[in-house]
Amino acid sequence: MRKKFVISGLLAGAVLAAMGGLVLAQDTSGQERLAGMRRLSEGEYRNTIRDIFGASITVQGRFEPERRIAGLLASSTTLLSITPSGLDGYLRIGDSIAAQVVDEKNRPRTVPCTPRAAKAADSACAAEALSQFGLALFRRPLTAEELKIRVALADKIAADTGNFHNGLRYALSSLLASPDFLFRKERAVPVDGGKSWTLEPYSRATRLSYLLWHSTPDVALLAAAASGELATEAGVAKQVDRLMASPRLEKGMEAFYSDYLELDRGGDISKDATIYPKYNDAVAQGARNETMRVMLELTLRQKGDFRDLMTTRKTYINRALAPIYGVPFNFDGEWMPHEFSEKDGRSGLLTHISTLSLFSHPGRSSPTNRGVAVVDILMCQPIPQPPGDIDFSLINDASNPKLKTVRQRLSAHATEKTCASCHNRSDPIGLSLEHFDSIGAWRDLDNGEKIDATATLGGQSFDGAVGLGKVLRDNPRFPQCFARKMFAYGTGGNTIAVTPNTYNSFLNTFINDGYRVPGLIRAVATSPQFFQVPAPVSVQASNQKT
Repeated sequence: MRKKFVISGLLAGAVLAAMGGLVLAQDTSGQERLAGMRRLSEGEYRNTIRDIFGASITVQGRFEPERRIAGLLASSTTLLSITPSGLDGYLRIGDSIAAQVVDEKNRPRTVPCTPRAAKAADSACAAEALSQFGLALFRRPLTAEELKIRVALADKIAADTGNFHNGLRYALSSLLASPDFLFRKERAVPVDGGKSWTLEPYSRATRLSYLLWHSTPDVALLAAAASGELATEAGVAKQVDRLMASPRLEKGMEAFYSDYLELDRGGDISKDATIYPKYNDAVAQGARNETMRVMLELTLRQKGDFRDLMTTRKTYINRALAPIYGVPFNFDGEWMPHEFSEKDGRSGLLTHISTLSLFSHPGRSSPTNRGVAVVDILMCQPIPQPPGDIDFSLINDASNPKLKTVRQRLSAHATEKTCASCHNRSDPIGLSLEHFDSIGAWRDLDNGEKIDATATLGGQSFDGAVGLGKVLRDNPRFPQCFARKMFAYGTGGNTIAVTPNTYNSFLNTFINDGYRVPGLIRAVATSPQFFQVPAPVSVQASNQKT
């Protein structure tokens, strides 16, 4: 018991010694400075551990919650901290990982050296292993002091327990619990005589890797940072092309697409089982996978026109989704390609079960929620939350004999001045999707009345989801918003704050390339703006005076 207490105290001391790095550096000029920090998401954490130590190392534990800002979870990573209970959770997760890494069955693959004696300290082997672990986990080489602290910890515990790998385990645990691992620390250097600042090579490697692969930089990317290659435009372009040529690009874009379309929320959907007995967890998971398959196929594998996501009738269906779509599933495989006919009334992502069910109520559709989602997610024009004192009883009263349909009740509700401006923006979109119920199945009637799915938006009249898809496909705000969100996702910025001066260069590339997503990815990742960070406050003030 005493040895366990000593080990815990030493580990806590090592972690606390590293915690000093949590405070951003003071404004300076003419030298490298800490410009920002981004907390690893759960997905980034898991992918990082897998890519460093192998898929056999399991990650188990509770992660700190994330929250969505301006439509993206990634935009909150620059603002999120770690609570005391969250740190305890990360300590437990990290120690579990470290124990697996040094376990006898994994050592030949995970530990790069063999100690002179397994029952004694070995500073040289500990230093070799921890240097390698530290480079991979911190995404930069350990400083001499950081390595010294960990080697001393490893030697002390090895001597106290008579086990070299015990010492290595707890030293590795301290790396995994350090803010230098849990946060992506972005360091910047001055350019243009200190008037502007850009990320230094290791921070560039990290930003590129997490955008393109949703994981930590690989050995080649870290080597490019070490050599100074990533400090040049040509070096960045070379590494971006290498990363994009890898099949791992799909994993990176899958993470972005999920955040962009808010598909992560699909697991929280609940539906009234008495009304929708066909809806279950298998449907929810299948719906997300369907949308992701279509996104990846059209944009990356076929390199098609991004705008066609609003109009394509091609999709993939599994056994869980087939009954809701009304499609016979007679294949032995898990998924089958399917193309809806024109008479099916389906058009692109907006008529997928994933989006239709996500932005509906548990027991009925919601034209307002669906419309708000389209305007916010696809057009970057967020609609404010309604005031807390708004009376929704008229909309919710489906038993009203004079206002039997949702369209009728919404029209009556929107006559109130405080409601009209927002509803006039969202409801036409949502009402054009009323042929689909809360789980995305087709219907012809609403409360016994024939559905009217006609709408007018921005002076354009259209009918149903097919008409809506065509209108959105041709709206320039759709690809513009996508480009802005990709940049915000990669930099951790706020989508709304991404100005035309920032996005025009890569947006024009996107347009001129026929709205091909690979061209946009490359344009974003190689743009100088992707690595640019705000100058220190003192420099900004000086620039304003001059």
